[in-house]
Amino acid sequence: MSDSFDVLVIGGGAAGLAAALILGRSRRSVLVVDAGEPRNAPAEGVHNYLGREGVGPRELTRIGREEVAQYGVRSTAGRIVAASATPLTTSDPVGFTATLDTGETVTARRVVVASGAVDVLPDVPGLAEQWGRGVVHCPFCHGWEVRDSHIGVLVTTPFGAHQALMWRALSEHVTVFVTDPALADDAARAGLAARGITVVDDSVVQVLATDGALTGVALASGSTVELDALAAASTAEARVDGLEGLALVAVDQFMGDFRFGSAVSAGPTGATDVPGVWAVGNVASPMATVIVSAAAGTTAGAAVHGDLIQADLAAALSTVRG
Repeated sequence: MSDSFDVLVIGGGAAGLAAALILGRSRRSVLVVDAGEPRNAPAEGVHNYLGREGVGPRELTRIGREEVAQYGVRSTAGRIVAASATPLTTSDPVGFTATLDTGETVTARRVVVASGAVDVLPDVPGLAEQWGRGVVHCPFCHGWEVRDSHIGVLVTTPFGAHQALMWRALSEHVTVFVTDPALADDAARAGLAARGITVVDDSVVQVLATDGALTGVALASGSTVELDALAAASTAEARVDGLEGLALVAVDQFMGDFRFGSAVSAGPTGATDVPGVWAVGNVASPMATVIVSAAAGTTAGAAVHGDLIQADLAAALSTVRG
């Protein structure tokens, strides 16, 4: 494998592969490095992805890798453990060197970071084991699959009441568990009551399951509530390990005073404050769905290609003038 590329794509999910696809079709040499830890791996299917509705997350990436390979894009399993800005030519001040966990070192003129995010879950025994299956977080992503069932909503953020109303649109059987009275004021409770949503002021101390299927929750009071699904919010933390040498950092993300995760700051095309580095997908937008992440990857890939064209033009003009 060549160790020098036009573009290094870090992350082989929908965002990274979409960027690689448009770059490969533009005849750029591209290497995709993928750690094989997609955020949506626990889910049975990807939803709201027009043309691929319900496809398994790993199946979608398998299809994507096959598609990009048609255009000369190379993919390798691994993770980046170190990276630095290193100009590769005298005509282009931008360039990068990256080291994989295999010990291999590669260089690239530009970098697309599509490394995704990690979901930090509420600290409730049994919840992590059901994440993406019996424990769901997004009514758009999982709502149809649990429609008309008994749904619990674990309120751990100031937006829990709003989430409960969204789940109520999918089922008449919604129960809200308020872990902290401050998270549901009188107005929120009035709205929940108006929609026939049961409110339980008690802490969930365990998620219950039988034969791998969620059956309910146990409460601090000692009682249990039977459920078919439990909605819970995570904190999405950007994956930027190994990228410290690029001066690429994850910034806290807030809704009002509430911190809901971290992300790399990037503009409309994915361009970051680091020249030559783009960030797309959940690493830059924690709440982006799979299809939105793919669209962001396409936009960034086109922007990277345009940036390389300008760099090549400047080099050519410099040679002519010289």
